[in-house]
Amino acid sequence: MFTSVAGRAVVVTGGSRGIGKGIARAFAKNGAQVLIVGRDERAGIATANELSADGAHVCHVLGDVSVPSDCQRIADVAGEQLGGIDVLCANAGIDPTSPLSELTEAAIDRVLATNLKGCMLSVVACLPRLKLSGHGRIILTSSITGPITGFPAVSVYAASKAGQLGFMRAAALELAGSRITMNAVLPGTILTERIAGDAAFLEQVAVRVPLGRVGTVDDIGNTVLFLATDEAGYITGQTIVVDGGLVLPEFQSITLT
Repeated sequence: MFTSVAGRAVVVTGGSRGIGKGIARAFAKNGAQVLIVGRDERAGIATANELSADGAHVCHVLGDVSVPSDCQRIADVAGEQLGGIDVLCANAGIDPTSPLSELTEAAIDRVLATNLKGCMLSVVACLPRLKLSGHGRIILTSSITGPITGFPAVSVYAASKAGQLGFMRAAALELAGSRITMNAVLPGTILTERIAGDAAFLEQVAVRVPLGRVGTVDDIGNTVLFLATDEAGYITGQTIVVDGGLVLPEFQSITLT
């Protein structure tokens, strides 16, 4: 039985929808106080209301992690609304597609500003309160794309997700002295609102996954929840791939039995 996270203060960036919402739900269901951060105020309020329906403490703050002042305000709101920060889930990210022949400096800057710089700024802003926690946890949402695999037309996204892991490993060493752990989850293909209606795509993915299904946001949320527990307190600077075994086969054409 894992130590309860009930009452702990959790910040989830990009928590209004998709994987972030799944992470926020996992903590809310287990009694944590959750602040979800997003750039869409309507979606954020709706998600906070939905996750609070069973009595959980879930609130929302409007914020863009690529803006330093927004990150500081997010940390301040967490201090006011939650009483501190025990867990930071740096999940906010964007993944626009662009072939290299059409890639622009503006497009590169936009992705790196949110996915990589925003991750760093979130950590820096939340760090003083995480140090006061006594059991501080930082969990990044990276991806299999970039650190392990590649995919056409998402080169900047892949670079940003690989960059997150370099940041994590160096930062984990700095934070160890403050007893703060820092780890990352690397999702495979996860069923979110964006792809939920594409039955053909989901079927193509499912047949390539050794476990025979597309992942859910709860699969990611439960993994992040584990990394936030006391029992995971001796794990830092590490990655957990959550992809149903997608990256394991040497040749995707081989039929698994």
